[in-house]
Amino acid sequence: MLSVQPIQIYCSDHTTIAGNLYKTKFIKGAVIICPATGIRRGFYHHFAVFLAEHGYGVITYDNQGIGDSLKGSIKLCPSSLVSWGQIDQTAALERLKEEFPDTNYHVVGHSAGGQLVGLMENAHDLSSIFTFGSSSGSLRNMDFPFKAKAHFFMSAFIPLNNLLLGYTNSPWMKMGEPLPKNVAAQWSEWCKGSGYIQMALGKYIFLHHYKDLDIPSMWVNAIDDDISNNKNVDDMTRVYEKLKIERLILDPKKLGYPSIGHMGFFKDQSQELWNRAIRWLDQHS
Repeated sequence: MLSVQPIQIYCSDHTTIAGNLYKTKFIKGAVIICPATGIRRGFYHHFAVFLAEHGYGVITYDNQGIGDSLKGSIKLCPSSLVSWGQIDQTAALERLKEEFPDTNYHVVGHSAGGQLVGLMENAHDLSSIFTFGSSSGSLRNMDFPFKAKAHFFMSAFIPLNNLLLGYTNSPWMKMGEPLPKNVAAQWSEWCKGSGYIQMALGKYIFLHHYKDLDIPSMWVNAIDDDISNNKNVDDMTRVYEKLKIERLILDPKKLGYPSIGHMGFFKDQSQELWNRAIRWLDQHS
């Protein structure tokens, strides 16, 4: 029998983040769904239910500064992309291990959720990684006209918002929830370079697992994704030096979907696609 309950996840910086716990009677393994930048956990609810119905314990969560994990004014939120990986994703996996002991653990990462796995202190506790839309997001590899929009967002919108508002009001650009200024600033910095987080390694990120994590991973993207195109997925996977990489490229037309893009995989109408995640998890559980 499936149960869903809200939880508070305790983090190493003495904060808490809001999550949902999905439990079923018999489990084959356990999964944390690590969200895209500025996306609330409710977006992944139907996918989490699907995983639970197929025998997996699941935790979803809102990163610090997002949704129900925002405490007080967003202008005062100190979170960054680095802290989302080092603190939030690490804490979510620790809670998953507490809820589902003596099993195997997996990340399903959407966009940033897959990019930041190498920052997790406990990344070596994972059995596998399954990502969708996770890439370097490098502006140089994007095509016009989306490239022009992305340049405006990263180079003008974010710094102006941070200066004038004290945060980035992403909903004005239909880019998810409002973002803490440090999150948005790092997002801009990394997407304007190559290799996403790679440009920060050895500069202000010293503890990480991008060079030694060696578990199986599946990197899925859609050919109509303007952000995570094939070049940018390749750009991101190169950062994980020892990870066992498999790739899957989805063509929405061949699969009977009008589009998939950067967000469509996790939408309720895409359930046929979710069987690919189940097959991956079953293979590595």
